[in-house]
Amino acid sequence: MSRSSETRDYGQLMQNALLELSALQAKLNTLEYAATESIAVIGIGCRFPGGVNSPEELWLLCKNGGDAIAEVPGDRWDVDAYYDPDLSSYDKTNTRWGGFLANINQFDPAFFGISTSEAATIDPQQRLLLEVSWEALENAGYDPLQLAGSQTGVFVGIATCDYYKAMTAIPTRAGTGIANSMAANRLSYFLDVRGPSVTIDTACSSSLVAIHTACQSLRHQESNLALVGGVNIMLLPEVNVTFSQAGMMSSDGRCKSFDATADGYVRGEGCGVVILKRLSDAVKDGDRILALLRGTAVNHNGRSVGLTAPNRLAQQAVIRQALANARVAPHEIDYVEAHGTGTPMGDAIELQAILGVLGQGRTLDQPCGLGSVKTNIGNLEAAGGIAAFIKTVLCLQQGEIPPHPHFKTINPHIDIKSTPFLIPTIDRPIDIKPRFAGVNSFGFGGTNAHIVLEAAPVESQKSKVKGQKKEAWHLLTLSAKTETALRELASCYADSLENYAAQSIPDICFTTNIGRSHFNHRHAIISSGDLPHLISQLKTFATSKQTTGQPQPDNRPKIAFLFTGQGSQYIGMGWELYNTQPIFRAALDDCDRILRSYLDRPLLEVMYPELGEKNLAPYLLDETAYAQPALFAVEYALVKLWESWGIEPDAVMGHSVGEYVAACVTGVFSLEEGLYLSAEPGRLMATQPREGQMVAVFAAKEIVEEAIASYQDAVAIAAFNGPSQTVIAGDRQAVSAAIARLESDFIMTRELNIAHAFHSPLVDPIQNAFEQTLRKMEFHSPCLPFISHLSGEFEPGILDTNYWRSQLRSPVRFDGGIQTLAEAGYEIFLEIGPTDTLASMGKRCLLKNTGTWLSSLRQGHDDWRSLLDSLATLYKKGININWSEFHRDSPRQRVALPTYPFQRQRCWNDSFGIRAYAEVRKNRTTEDAEDTEE
Repeated sequence: MSRSSETRDYGQLMQNALLELSALQAKLNTLEYAATESIAVIGIGCRFPGGVNSPEELWLLCKNGGDAIAEVPGDRWDVDAYYDPDLSSYDKTNTRWGGFLANINQFDPAFFGISTSEAATIDPQQRLLLEVSWEALENAGYDPLQLAGSQTGVFVGIATCDYYKAMTAIPTRAGTGIANSMAANRLSYFLDVRGPSVTIDTACSSSLVAIHTACQSLRHQESNLALVGGVNIMLLPEVNVTFSQAGMMSSDGRCKSFDATADGYVRGEGCGVVILKRLSDAVKDGDRILALLRGTAVNHNGRSVGLTAPNRLAQQAVIRQALANARVAPHEIDYVEAHGTGTPMGDAIELQAILGVLGQGRTLDQPCGLGSVKTNIGNLEAAGGIAAFIKTVLCLQQGEIPPHPHFKTINPHIDIKSTPFLIPTIDRPIDIKPRFAGVNSFGFGGTNAHIVLEAAPVESQKSKVKGQKKEAWHLLTLSAKTETALRELASCYADSLENYAAQSIPDICFTTNIGRSHFNHRHAIISSGDLPHLISQLKTFATSKQTTGQPQPDNRPKIAFLFTGQGSQYIGMGWELYNTQPIFRAALDDCDRILRSYLDRPLLEVMYPELGEKNLAPYLLDETAYAQPALFAVEYALVKLWESWGIEPDAVMGHSVGEYVAACVTGVFSLEEGLYLSAEPGRLMATQPREGQMVAVFAAKEIVEEAIASYQDAVAIAAFNGPSQTVIAGDRQAVSAAIARLESDFIMTRELNIAHAFHSPLVDPIQNAFEQTLRKMEFHSPCLPFISHLSGEFEPGILDTNYWRSQLRSPVRFDGGIQTLAEAGYEIFLEIGPTDTLASMGKRCLLKNTGTWLSSLRQGHDDWRSLLDSLATLYKKGININWSEFHRDSPRQRVALPTYPFQRQRCWNDSFGIRAYAEVRKNRTTEDAEDTEE
């Protein structure tokens, strides 16, 4: 081998090696990004002390420096029997306060498909998780029921089990209701999700550890969405007694974190749930991003001075690790939501750890705020981490740090003077707009967790709404499982929109449609975009006494599509949809393209002069050669649009030329063949003299038959449209004579807008030629029940050549077809065409108030509004809409809206007895005394 050959081979090897290295580096970058990708917080639900039932209410509580602590309610335990400020007895507590939820015995079992008796055996912590998780998903703008089958993970922090302890007897088959291990599993089961389902108990750090675990699951692709939460309920005084005896409880019932008077904490209860998603997925899906999870870390104290004693070095290590994982420098942190238990030693060690890490590289002009939500709502223990996390997300959202209650003088063991670390109070607020924040949470068994958060990127919220189309009308939907809940929901929406007027109506409607489950009790409102009017509409419905009715969930109303016939065409039909609805436009464009070889002028230029010659004669559309294909194209495009929204027929019926479209959409022949058939009669009739006329006669068929009896060779009945509406067609002179006779008897008539008299003797000369066209085609049986206009009955077989030859000449038995559909149980009749002609005629064929009659378009009305009117009615009738497709071409921003108004009732284990703790203690004391005497 020559030297030059060796050189060339070596060069090629080097080039290949570089390519392989580049590919490996790309894979490595992808893996590294996946392992460190930010996690988006996209939804929040919460139930906290002080009547806090939403993130907005939590923010108001914190912003105002609120205090949600109150005396132990009488329905928990007899506080006087256990309170002793001096702790003179081993079974006493030095506190009579706590952060409590109201109506903890209330639940909406029917909503979750649980019987009242079973609900009474379920720990209220599990019930809270069900409700708050639902609210968090709705807050994220997600329909919870659409998660079924998805890789959604559920991660829950929970520790106490007071409900189980309080039972005097365990109900049969109550194990799933009282086992903490089922807390996450019950959520996964209810939502039918397939990702990890994990319950975590590390005491007060449980829910922050749950967030850490969820982030790992998302980054490792185990989950594509994560519900993460924590819950805590206090029903018994035992823990209060134990912690009081250990010197952990505050005597005045307040967490005075970092203050010189701090003497312990006050217990609290509540539930918080957040919805997490990989940032790339959240951006792709257009989610409302509330904050970013940049990094998390968890560790343990190891062997410190005591099992429950905090370890400063371990706390510093977990903060450093979280910062490293987040790739955020210590001095970039603007706020720390501290664990802030409120014990002198615990506060001092925690702040020393924070200052030791975050003070590195930080100058005095780089301030960092400190605070703890425990000062507002108490220590929620297993739910404490999630409460702190939610507060911090809200701080980043609002761009401010709220005051820290119960702080006057710094703990003497903490030195933050002459440092950039600040503790805000009502009197001494701090002006920091945080971008990065840390959240601390420590378990009393030594499990520490730290999370680094970043404010959501503003651009991610703005970019998705650029360039969206403007629509004059918007559809807002509401639904609930009961009539009462539906009215309450409407009232909540009205109140919310009055308080948050900055939200746009298109975004509100988008969120109600795509981000809510749709139940059987329904209401829909069409809004012009005027907010005060929308609020008025909501209030009117909320206070209305008229029932909405309840569609049967397993008995969806059957829909019949009615396809309009010739005479209903007009210039500009569907023009607005052509300009705003891509699916409609694409279908019309297809029809126009196919017809180019059949028509002298492009169909769309005839329908829409704006697209072609402005001076094109407007009557050209009334020529049969254009009228029939134009109607076919518009009706076909409407079907495609309706179908994209999930509205599909259970049966079809066409009127005259409308039957071509009905046949096409049910697979009798192809689109190309259908368009050809619609154009061919016009071409053939153009060879005949224009001597025809079609007239609608508003009289019974017997009267009409008598009037035309003398002209049977020239005039025929073209359509039986109803009990008192019949159409005649034929030679103009003969028709005029028959009409004159009818009008002399004061019978009303109206000439139809057609160029040729179909369904009359005048089509006889073209029938043989039309049959030759038909014989070139292949016909199939319709894939849906098909009402023949020849018989007015369901057509059982193939619609062959003979059928379509007869169809051109025979009368349209529209009235018979409507009767057949009604007798077969069809309840909704949707006209597919440019007018509401068939809907108006059809309702006259049946008894009053029989059926629901809808149109797609109405001449002289806004196209989009007409469609929305019918869509709103279909929705209220229980028809499921494909909202994703409905909004596909007009993406909007998910916004926070009121969540479902649960209709709660008392669900408590009375039958087995939830023991009154004071009474039990008394009985135990008596029993102990008796045992001693014996």
